[in-house]
Amino acid sequence: MMLGLKLTTDPRWVDIAESNIEELLTDHAWCEQKAASNAISLVAYNSEIEELVTELLAIAKEELDHFQQVHEIIKQRGYTLGRERKDHYVNELFRFMKKDGSRTDALVDRLLFAAMIEARSCERFKVLSENIKDEELAKFYRDLMISEAGHYTTFLGFARKYGKGVKVEERWQEWIAFEDQLIRNYGKTETVHG
Repeated sequence: MMLGLKLTTDPRWVDIAESNIEELLTDHAWCEQKAASNAISLVAYNSEIEELVTELLAIAKEELDHFQQVHEIIKQRGYTLGRERKDHYVNELFRFMKKDGSRTDALVDRLLFAAMIEARSCERFKVLSENIKDEELAKFYRDLMISEAGHYTTFLGFARKYGKGVKVEERWQEWIAFEDQLIRNYGKTETVHG
């Protein structure tokens, strides 16, 4: 399975997504905004790690660029960017994140949290790109899939590099096992992680 995920998305989820493209695009736009905000907050908490700051500023800019691209598609199609959506999947992942321990523990878990979201987003974009009937969106999601895979690799790589004294691989396996159980409750709505 790509990206270490245990469960792949049922392609029939794309039928649900296609039933309300406006909702899918609005949700997706806000996902990109949240990804940019997450990268910025990682910079704010870990400003002394120069390499991390440099890479995450680039990711934040890319995520904002994606937000803009989705917004352009929304406008071109005569849709409206709706209000920010709650992402229950991400909120449950957030609750799984360790909130105690050292600064290094916190950094590792925040990076693994980000890596997990990127991994699932990448997987969902792959399923969309391969199954959506709309050719413009199929190409769009194929391009984004490649970008998300790069972000996933970056976050996981930083967790391994800066997680001195933390059992990073063991913790990553815990994240994968948790996500495997979590994602079974999703795939029923026209949202990126829904």
